[in-house]
Amino acid sequence: MNALFTKALTLAAGPSSARLGIHAMRIAVAVIFLWIGGLKFAPYEADSITPFVANSPVMSFFYAHPGEYRAHLTHEGELKPVERSWQIGNNTYGFSEGLGTLELIIGLLMLSGLVSRRLGMAGAVLSFLTPFVTLSFLITTPEAWVPALGDAQHGFPYLSGAGRLVIKDVAILAGSWLVIVETARSLLMEKRL
Repeated sequence: MNALFTKALTLAAGPSSARLGIHAMRIAVAVIFLWIGGLKFAPYEADSITPFVANSPVMSFFYAHPGEYRAHLTHEGELKPVERSWQIGNNTYGFSEGLGTLELIIGLLMLSGLVSRRLGMAGAVLSFLTPFVTLSFLITTPEAWVPALGDAQHGFPYLSGAGRLVIKDVAILAGSWLVIVETARSLLMEKRL
């Protein structure tokens, strides 16, 4: 049994396993960006990011009326024509489609790293930088925390659904860094040859 365990550890620690892990991480991060980026073209996803954008000191200027968003929020799957009309006038959908396009580009660049190290490096750097913006929402967006509605568990550290959506970007940050490191090593080795 000890020999079998040692063999498994040796395989897991080997260079082929490390390469497979980096490729898997690259694909995983690309899938997240491609899927979420594609969803940004759907009104429900655009509506759901409204609190983040409206409260962000870096992004709120993209909206026509960021201070009015609370009165126009909808739940996923809910269609309210009046609120939809307000979101159109607020530029919610225009901004979301622009953001979705950027996320699709990042996802494609990450995925291209399977065949082009340089393009993959660009995708990895962009995917590494993105969480710095999204994680700032934990500070700027009140909806990221459970509101005080009577239960003892509210505020920090109790993440709401919106906060739990944002915190996953810590994994994207770390995974993208691993891809950057491995790609940099590969590019340096390629240069030496």
